[in-house]
Amino acid sequence: MKILVTGGAGFIGSNFIRLALADPENEVTNLDILSYAGNLENLRDVAENPRYQFVRGDICSRDLVGKLIGDRTQKPDAVVNFAAESHVDRSIVDSSAFIRTNIQGTQVLLDAARKSGVDRFLQVSTDEVYGSLDATGKFTEQTPLAPNSPYSASKAGADLLVRSYVQTYGFPAMITRCSNNYGPFQFPEKLIPLMILNALDDKPLPVYGDGLYTRDWLHVEDHCLALLTVLQKGRPGAVYNIGGNREKKNIEIIRLILSLLGKPESLIKYVQDRPGHDRRYAIDASLIQQELGWAPKREFEEGIRTTVQWYKDNVDWVSNIKSGSYLAYYSEMYEKRADMISGLGLGGKSEA
Repeated sequence: MKILVTGGAGFIGSNFIRLALADPENEVTNLDILSYAGNLENLRDVAENPRYQFVRGDICSRDLVGKLIGDRTQKPDAVVNFAAESHVDRSIVDSSAFIRTNIQGTQVLLDAARKSGVDRFLQVSTDEVYGSLDATGKFTEQTPLAPNSPYSASKAGADLLVRSYVQTYGFPAMITRCSNNYGPFQFPEKLIPLMILNALDDKPLPVYGDGLYTRDWLHVEDHCLALLTVLQKGRPGAVYNIGGNREKKNIEIIRLILSLLGKPESLIKYVQDRPGHDRRYAIDASLIQQELGWAPKREFEEGIRTTVQWYKDNVDWVSNIKSGSYLAYYSEMYEKRADMISGLGLGGKSEA
């Protein structure tokens, strides 16, 4: 299968490319603009593979995307769209890039893929489009979309656009919505790598609100296996939820990381909560399990242990990631929030 992967230099995309190339029948073209979270070091081990090629470019460029998808000699059998602005905090600061990449970029890909007759199109989405859950229940594929952040709203908009192409044109697209991923090569603005790296450096571990926000955690390799399964066997027009069935509160994860690293819990520092913070996500993944035979394999405790070890073993990757622009962003997002908490006299804890 010839696969065009967009956003393949990012965390999930790079892990997916590595898995796809493990099958000698697959060829992969990776289109990535290499924004702050795109890193070709994530794919250093496959860079010389003759079945892999990298193209630097923007999915919003109709000319470039049209050439990549419409080239008769390289026309892909499938398109897998990972390309997205993905961090909630960044979307709260400025949502414009999220609207452009996540919605307009998806439209450009859909138009080019439909025009050239691509056989399969996979839109990689998120459970955040469903909004927030109370203490019970899980998201199913029939749960109404109710996004609560500019990021999740942009992903919901892209999902609806994909759906409209299926209904209007009979376009062979599928949508997957996954729970929170973790594993190697994740950019250190997300919870697990942020906490690992801060703990390794004996820096404070910033915890939003009361730390009781709950997520369903999925190892990235399990997620990528699910995506490849959907790409190969999924029903055109279908939506598949992908979850790890591993619900954990943020503070539980942070304490586990500190324990694995032998670091004290005194490093935990509660910071001001972010606006519109969803309380709980949980995925019902029974459809993909029953229909396609996929189920997660990694137990969370084993997965987090190997993830912690990966970051310890890859100090060069970590050093290269920690650019000046990332550190400035980190200061804006977390250190200033912590200072605000201190100024309010809340005793190290934000208001619930």
